[in-house]
Amino acid sequence: MTLPMQGQVSIVTGAARGIGFAVAQELARQGSHVVIVDIIDGADSAAEIERDAGGGVRAIAKVADVRSPEQVQAVVDQTVEELGRLDVLVNNAGTVGRIDLESMDDETWERDLATNLRGTYLFTKAAIYPHMRDAGYGRVVNVSSISGIMGGPFAAGDGGGRSGPAYAASKGGVIAFTKWVAKEVGELGITVNTVAPGPIATPMTDAMTYSFDAQAIKRMGTPEDIAGAVGYLASPRTGFVTGETLKVCGGAAIG
Repeated sequence: MTLPMQGQVSIVTGAARGIGFAVAQELARQGSHVVIVDIIDGADSAAEIERDAGGGVRAIAKVADVRSPEQVQAVVDQTVEELGRLDVLVNNAGTVGRIDLESMDDETWERDLATNLRGTYLFTKAAIYPHMRDAGYGRVVNVSSISGIMGGPFAAGDGGGRSGPAYAASKGGVIAFTKWVAKEVGELGITVNTVAPGPIATPMTDAMTYSFDAQAIKRMGTPEDIAGAVGYLASPRTGFVTGETLKVCGGAAIG
C-alpha cells in the first residue's frame, strides 16, 4: 500500500518533544522522511520515529535556533542536500511568556516575537524560495494558538496566568503572515495554513491546571490531536485548502 506522503521530505521545527515530536511522528507514519529541528538535541527522538515508522523512512535531527537566519538556511540547505527535496515545512517551535502587560519586560517580548513569528518567517522564506517554488509543490503548516485569535483566553487556573501579550501578538502575527503568504504562493502549487491549538498537555503546560468551563470538550488536548490536524493540512490531498486557520481547541474558540 502506498502511503499518502511516501517519499516526501518534511522539516518540523521544535520537534524533539511535545507537539513537534507528535507531528514528526505522524508525518513519518504517512511515509514522509522527517528532519527534526530543535534547539536541543533530538537524536533520540529521531531514532524513535524511525523505529516507529517500521522501515523505509529516515528521521534526521538538526540542532538549530529558528531565530538565526544562518542556522535556518543551513538546515534547509542540508535537508535538500541529504534527502534530495523539500515538500513540507511545519513551523512549530515556540516560546510562551505568561507575564502581564504591566510586568512585561523587553526580553520576554522580544523572545516570543523572535521565536514564534520571526522563526516562522525565516523558515518559510528559506523553504519556499527556491525549493518549493522550483518544484511547483509545497505544504507549509504554521502552528499558532487560539491566543492569537482570542487574545489570550481566560483558560488557565492554578499554576500560572493566561498566556501573555507577547505570545498573543506573535501568534496573531503568525495567522496574518500565513494568509499573506498563502495569497502569494497559491499559483505556485504551494498551500500555507495554520493550526491553532488550545490547551495541550505538554511539558510546557505541566505546571498548570486549566479550567474547561469555556470548552465544549472538557479536557486537555494531546499532542496527537494537533498532529492529526497538521497531518491533514500537510497531505497531498489538501491541494485546494490554503490560508485557513484550523482551531484544535475542544471548542474553546467557537465563533
